[in-house]
Amino acid sequence: MPISSNGSAALTVAAARRIALGAQGFATARPSGAPTRRTLAKVLDNTKLLQIDSVSAVVRAHYAPVFSRIGAYDRALLDEMSWSDSARRPRKLVEYWAHEAALLPVDDWPLMRWRMVKYRHGRWAGLGRHRDEKLADEVLSVVREFGPSTAGEIEKHLELDRPRAKDNWGWNYSETKVVCEQLFASGALSVPKRVGFQRHYDLTERVLPAEVCERELDEADAIRELVRRAASAHGIGTETDLRDYYRLTRVQTEPAIADLIASGELEQVTVEGWDKPAYLHTAARAPRRITGAALLCPFDPLIFFRARTERLFDFHYRIEIYTPEHKRVHGYYVFPFLLDGEIVGRVDLRADRTTGVLRVPGAFSEPGRDATYVASELAAALREMADWLELDTLEVGERGDLAPALLRELSPRPRV
Repeated sequence: MPISSNGSAALTVAAARRIALGAQGFATARPSGAPTRRTLAKVLDNTKLLQIDSVSAVVRAHYAPVFSRIGAYDRALLDEMSWSDSARRPRKLVEYWAHEAALLPVDDWPLMRWRMVKYRHGRWAGLGRHRDEKLADEVLSVVREFGPSTAGEIEKHLELDRPRAKDNWGWNYSETKVVCEQLFASGALSVPKRVGFQRHYDLTERVLPAEVCERELDEADAIRELVRRAASAHGIGTETDLRDYYRLTRVQTEPAIADLIASGELEQVTVEGWDKPAYLHTAARAPRRITGAALLCPFDPLIFFRARTERLFDFHYRIEIYTPEHKRVHGYYVFPFLLDGEIVGRVDLRADRTTGVLRVPGAFSEPGRDATYVASELAAALREMADWLELDTLEVGERGDLAPALLRELSPRPRV
């Protein structure tokens, strides 16, 4: 490995990209048989978390990264690992605020206790007009008596008709919902199940094992462990990359990085073109090459930090859900297309379940790419996604320079 002028190891962007893809599981062969819970657990070993988002234009965000890495699988497996529980098949994942709302391993829940303490002072209180401590006690009493409940069910038990806030577009929660979210953020409530993607709240001690609930960690130790996990998930990354993965602060991450360098778990390196030092996880490997194709959900851990995506892939990406339609450049819900280790295009996608159609309103290639090859591989990836989502038909729109070639690839060929 070359040495930079400051004495640290120097890597090319291509090498950094392969390291990052390997760390996220894209250099691992897909399973030969039907995926199992163990298969999904191996994906989580790489990603560490799965971001949750309410948008269902194609498929809920937490399902998509697993598909991107292992192909078609039964989504009920992930549901079972996250929201079903039994002595025979215990819960493996739990919801909490990690990188935004996320599923993370149950054993990682104590690493977030310091955040729960901070949230007791009010991340969610700002969504309501009043902070009602009496209501919090009432909510806990209802949940204690009746078990897992939605905010609406809790309101009915309390015989309340709480007003909704008017000043948060898309988040106009009732005061009861705000209190439920505050109790969830503070660790008093957890989410044992979702029905129709709606959270049901229960006492955390009834959701998680006692040894997990009781485990105490010093904040500095917890932060160091989170940075260690972020470094493993990245393979290589800057301080801002490592900070973003669990939404930490520089004040938290810099001492943790120094400790991990001192322990030999991280090595400071230089990546060509990067204006900040990078930190290489010493257990990370650089695959000689990355092959295969994957459609990446906007909330995939590989790309959810857009600045890193641009540094690694020279790919400028912004989600345009909240952009007025006439101002969108690429579309409402756009999946970057990863092919042989590089992002070569993007497609706007929509799953129409009532008609059984996977719609492709727009398809765009990156500059300098072979449109014919990209379209051929993209068509195969879209067919695989449609089959996984049990959609019978693919329909391609007219937007984007890649649309004509993609339409040709997906059009039925005449029999000879």
